[in-house]
Amino acid sequence: MGGVKKKSLASMEKSQDSQDTAQEQGEPAKGKKAEKKSGPQQKKQLAFLPPKMSDAEFLKTLTPLKAITVYTASRALGVNASVASGVIKDLESKNLLARVGGFSGHGVWSTKSGVTASAQRP
Repeated sequence: MGGVKKKSLASMEKSQDSQDTAQEQGEPAKGKKAEKKSGPQQKKQLAFLPPKMSDAEFLKTLTPLKAITVYTASRALGVNASVASGVIKDLESKNLLARVGGFSGHGVWSTKSGVTASAQRP
């Protein structure tokens, strides 16, 4: 229904004149872009770059926290949330952290020593 409106005769003449002069000079027309072919695009890898710390240093930084969440870990480590999430998942896969609660993707973790201490309480 909508779309491009018909140009007036004067504006059609001006655009045609500018295209004719561009063709005489050997330049591509203003409305058309010269296409450049490039090689096949590579897929981007979205890997997080954790801080250069060992697992023991990560645990030393995260142990004083009452509850380890993605947000508290990002503040303690001084990185953004996506990097902190990757660090937490990495430590969890190495069985250095354990998930103790949370819901809907908002997990709460604790260090393994904290898990055994809380499990011994009556």
